[in-house]
Amino acid sequence: MKKYVMIHDENLCIGCAACSVACKNENNIPAGVFRVQVHAKMKGVFPNLKTDFERISCVMCEDSPCVSVCPTGASFKLANGITLIDEKLCVSCKYCILACPYNARFINPITKAVDKCTFCYPNRKGATPACVSVCPTDALIFADTSSKEIKQIFASKVVEFKKAHLNTKPQLGFIKNTKGGYYE
Repeated sequence: MKKYVMIHDENLCIGCAACSVACKNENNIPAGVFRVQVHAKMKGVFPNLKTDFERISCVMCEDSPCVSVCPTGASFKLANGITLIDEKLCVSCKYCILACPYNARFINPITKAVDKCTFCYPNRKGATPACVSVCPTDALIFADTSSKEIKQIFASKVVEFKKAHLNTKPQLGFIKNTKGGYYE
């Protein structure tokens, strides 16, 4: 069984938001809400400024607090590690939104159910998610955890996981920005 992981290399991200636009188009996400966003964080004092581009989305926790608090079973995990929501079972109680330490869930104003990143699994069944397929700098990598590509990245780079101290075991890792932002 494949188990998926995504890595966001902040050194390659230019904050173009193509990932967010692709996600909205692929998954019919209405205006005003997002499954994926990239936030720019400026640091330093002029002229020594640095911009970090941080991906904000579901991190696909292996031990998902959102799943364990769901009273109807609407939030569930697949064997491949992807957490999904059955909107037919969702009663919009928002327990999962409160339980998510990554603020990755929201109420979809059209369906009235909770929504979040799915790695495009319902549409693409494990193929490259929309956000990854449009990234112009290859800042996003998506693959099976046992793939040669992923093993090489973990062997050669420092991959961090947000809020690792919570022990939710996220499947979205980050390579921290060490070079600063890109300026034209």
